[in-house]
Formats: sequence, C-alpha cells, structure tokens
Amino acid sequence: MKVRGLRGATTVERDDKDEIHRATKELMEEIVRLNDIDVDDVASVLLTMTSDLSAAFPALSVRQIPGWQWVPLMCAREIDVPGSLPRSIRVLVHLNTDKAQDELVHVYLGEAVQLRPDLATK
Repeated sequence: MKVRGLRGATTVERDDKDEIHRATKELMEEIVRLNDIDVDDVASVLLTMTSDLSAAFPALSVRQIPGWQWVPLMCAREIDVPGSLPRSIRVLVHLNTDKAQDELVHVYLGEAVQLRPDLATK
C-alpha cells in the first residue's frame, strides 16, 4: 500500500457557517463515494479556505461525518493570489491505498471545476 494524495475543492456563495459546513461535507462525502474510501485508510486531511471565508472551520464539518472524528484534520488559509477563485474550500486527503495515481478520482464541485477541468471531468 502507498500513501497517495487525493484532491478536491468546492465553492460557497457567501461566508456563512452553515454554507461552509454543507459544502465541505458534500465535498468529502463525494470524495469518499467516488473513491470507495474506508476511513481507516485515511492518514490525514488538510483543508484550506480562501481569505474571504472565516465563518467556520471546515474541519468541523469533516469531523461530524460518522467515523471521521479520529482522523487528524488541519485547516489553513489558502494563499491570497490576486485573481484567484473566491470563496473556495480545498481539501487534500492523505490516503493509504493500492490504487495507482491515475485511478484516484479527484472531486471539484461548484465553481471549483475551473481549478482543474482536466480532473473535474474524469
């Protein structure tokens, strides 16, 4: 088994606690579903948000998914690059897996599909 990085991102319409939690949970559940992830195979998760979001910690949303309360989660601020996609939540899942890199399904939802259209259409 190898440790692989699995990416995903989504966006929200506004800086709202409930919207951040809903979008983050939706993103993580889609990543789990499309990659058939067993939470015991997850080493850690890094979540970032753009500087225009501060109403909630996205890690709290992940922690509330059954079985995920023991996974190490870390939140950070995304680099504030002029012209970058606003109101974005990004995730990097460190996963123990037998799958090859090209077998992983990276998930981009909402306006975030423009970040990696090559992966969003996989």
